[in-house]
Amino acid sequence: MFEKFAHSARVAVEDARFEAERRGDRRIGTDHLLIALLEDDEVAQIVGVDAREAHETVDLLDRNALAAIGVDLGEFRSTSRTSLSRRSPLMTSGAKTVIQQSLANAAAAHARTITSQHILLALLDRHEPDPAAALLAALPVDQSALRERLSAAT
Repeated sequence: MFEKFAHSARVAVEDARFEAERRGDRRIGTDHLLIALLEDDEVAQIVGVDAREAHETVDLLDRNALAAIGVDLGEFRSTSRTSLSRRSPLMTSGAKTVIQQSLANAAAAHARTITSQHILLALLDRHEPDPAAALLAALPVDQSALRERLSAAT
């Protein structure tokens, strides 16, 4: 399936794997896909948010979620997390759905390849409590305007 992906979209999926590993997560989620897309300057410009801001926001969301169950990490910040498994993380069902939806988005646009914009459009279809939807809601992003810009561009 990934042979239909444009180079930048393929890089984003690979970077999502690295993002999951960096965060110590066992599976690649929709939030990892979103952050990986934002590593691309072109995508970051379209969205109006860069990966640094997304990292800071997802860290804040994690801290708030932990605080809600009584865990306070204080100033603790892990600079590197290591996975107990040597295997590459697999995708969550939500991330798989996003990849499938990006294929449908590309087909609807009569595009020959799946681009980062097609993946981003699929991420915009997610609803909370999906991690990417929660992250997008926490970022200063006008999702309706972003959807219009992406739809016009694809």
